[in-house]
This record gives sequence, C-alpha cells and structure tokens, in this order.
Amino acid sequence: MARSGDRNRSANKRRRHSGERKDKRFIARESSVSRAVVPQTPRQLKAIERLLSGIGVPEQKPFKPDAFQLEALAAIETEDVLVTAPTGSGKTWIAREEIRRLLAVGKRIWYTTPLKALTNSKYTEFSLEFGAENVGILTGDRKENSGAPLIVGTTEIYRNQLFDALREGDQVETDFVIFDEAHYLADEERGHVWEESIILSPPRIRMLLLSATVGRAEEFAAWIGEVRGTKVRVVKAGPRPVELRAAYLSHDMQLFPLLGDDGTYNRDLDQFARQRQGSGGFRRRRK
Repeated sequence: MARSGDRNRSANKRRRHSGERKDKRFIARESSVSRAVVPQTPRQLKAIERLLSGIGVPEQKPFKPDAFQLEALAAIETEDVLVTAPTGSGKTWIAREEIRRLLAVGKRIWYTTPLKALTNSKYTEFSLEFGAENVGILTGDRKENSGAPLIVGTTEIYRNQLFDALREGDQVETDFVIFDEAHYLADEERGHVWEESIILSPPRIRMLLLSATVGRAEEFAAWIGEVRGTKVRVVKAGPRPVELRAAYLSHDMQLFPLLGDDGTYNRDLDQFARQRQGSGGFRRRRK
C-alpha cells in the first residue's frame, strides 16, 4: 500500500506536468493572405519556353582547342602567362597539357589552389589522368606522396615552401607553378599569400595564372613582370561558352525569367513584391 507522502508527491508531479502542457506554445496558424495560384499568361509561358530551350546534354563532338588555348600553350614555353577566361572556357585544359608535356621530360610541377576542397578535387582528377604515383598532395590536413613530380596543394603551403627555401638557402624543387583562381591576390585577408608567392618564386620557375574574374589583367601582368623580371603574356578567351540564364521560382512553383524580352528587369516579378508587402513581409514586428 502506497504511503501518504508518496501519494502527495505523485499528485504534485501530475499537477506540474499539467501546467507544463497548458503553458506550451501553439504552432502558428497559416497566414491569412490568399495563396491562390494565378495561371500564367500565354506570353509568360512563351517566355519560359525560350528560357528553357536548348538546355540538356550537348551533342558529342571531337575536341578542338580554341585559339586562346593554343596561344597560351605556345607562350608558356618561354614566358609567364596570365589566362583570363570565363568559367567553362577550358582554362584547366591548358594546365593539363603543359603538365603532360613537362612530366614527359622529367620536370616538376606545383599546382596551387585557394581551397582545400578544390585541392582535393584536382588531386583526384590528376591522379586518374597522370597516375597516382606521379601526383602528391600538400594541405594543412593531408600530406601524401610529397616527393611526386606533380604536387597539388594550397597556395599557403607553396608560399611556406618558398619561405623555407629562402631561410635555408635552398631551391624549391619545381620547374613550373600554376596558380588556379589567381584573382585571390585581390582578397583583403589572404591576398598577401599570392603576392608573396609571386614575388618569391625565382624567375627560373615559369608561371601560369588562371582566373575567370581577374580585373585589369594587363596591369596585373605588368606588375608580375616588374617584380619577377620576366615577360608576361596576357591571354584572353572569347565570349562565355556556357550561357547563363537567370529566373525566379515563385512560392507556387511557377518560373519567371529574371529578364524580359528587352534584356531589362522582368516587370512580371513586381507582383511578388506586392504580395510580400501586403502580408507584412517587409514590416518590422511591433513589440
């Protein structure tokens, strides 16, 4: 038979739990703003057809290098080269072909990137293409096959090797360095790493810099030539080969091009701004 104290404690526990249930907050109800789907007009549907036309896997064709790729490859043999080309143009192809040529004649190469994820990706890609025995990786987290003729690593690690060589009076064991995403030189926090790497790389180490977004390329190249005492060729690609198309997906899963037929802002999107304002989406909550 339960004691009186036990019964009182059980009763208090039930009352406490009951109070907790009463104090719980309810899930917010759906907004009272109407969410009725308004069918798109024939004009809007036609615009969507144009937006989505041609999207898919392109027809397979034999690879043919572009003129800027061939120009860069020819220049690399005697000059530093800065390649500025839109994403998808084939900048990495230039690096791969030069790596292939240098490995065949027993030279050593450093491929630098600003990101560990990109470094890991390039390490896997190059290991498959050139053989795992020929590729090493050096980052803050990984050190594998560091004696390989092709090293893939973060720019900070390459810069550190230059500092070590300078202190010890040695030479960095590479004949060629590739700076992927070279526009990081303009980064406020990390740009000094690229600056120091360029300045400290001996002129005997030829340099290939790749970027899709570098600004004032000629001025950048002139600075490289001044601090290194080398000739620097600027190679630019033509228009973007992979077209960019922008669209807005509404709350009811309708698609609207961001730009109208005249290439300016699509005024059909104004309706969504009005809906947000009507529902208080842009108003501050009163205390």
